[in-house]
Amino acid sequence: MTTGISIESRLVRLNMDLPYVSESKGNYTSYNIIGGLLYVSGQLCVGPDGKIPEAYRGKLGSKITEADGYAAARLCMLQVLAHAKLALGSLDRITKCVRLGGFVNAEPDFVAPGAAMNGASDMIVEIMGEPGRHSRTTIGVATLPLGACIEVEALFAFE
Repeated sequence: MTTGISIESRLVRLNMDLPYVSESKGNYTSYNIIGGLLYVSGQLCVGPDGKIPEAYRGKLGSKITEADGYAAARLCMLQVLAHAKLALGSLDRITKCVRLGGFVNAEPDFVAPGAAMNGASDMIVEIMGEPGRHSRTTIGVATLPLGACIEVEALFAFE
């Protein structure tokens, strides 16, 4: 990594704890490795207790505020990083965040899903510095699993 500090050390310095995760229970994988690319499946805004906090269940534009959506996206990013660590053994193998994808459970007339997704984008840049800058897609959707307000997926380059 070119930031001069490891991702794992940066997480400690920022007082960010990765949640415990396990392999997927469904007929899919939580990650896939192709060459030097790690694809992490969409992760929900799950709290430390393994559940989606009530404050993050529902739609942006009605029940959920942009600020709560932003905070929920940060929880998603911790889940993404935890699955990346499960896949690679160490986050310090990551050299670049290539892309993030965000799905925002939103009311049909809500026009700012990107404001919530900024939580994940800001967090990965905060952790990785310049190598964390990425391309991104954010879309509003009618529903998400378990009523979550946001889901985040990622693509990382690694060595």
